Amino acid sequence: MASQASDASQFRENSQTTENPSGTMAGERHYTVSEISERWNLSTDAVRRLFQKEPGVLILGSRFGQRKRRYTTLRIPESVLERVHNRLTFG
Repeated sequence: MASQASDASQFRENSQTTENPSGTMAGERHYTVSEISERWNLSTDAVRRLFQKEPGVLILGSRFGQRKRRYTTLRIPESVLERVHNRLTFG
């Protein structure tokens, strides 16, 4: 878990941000599932399960459709990434 703490700090970038009503910053860095899975050494499926229902995560794509499989893309804001990391680290 110690390496994950340093990984979370590596995610930080300096930028001008504006807070939106959901509590996340509109200008903050958003990460892909694959970026987080590489940093945290988890499968992409595990990362999706961790963040799928997390408040503040952007879910792009159709949730409903005529296809059998739903195609969605997650974008995880830095603030959500840090919140989940802290929850997993400190219980």
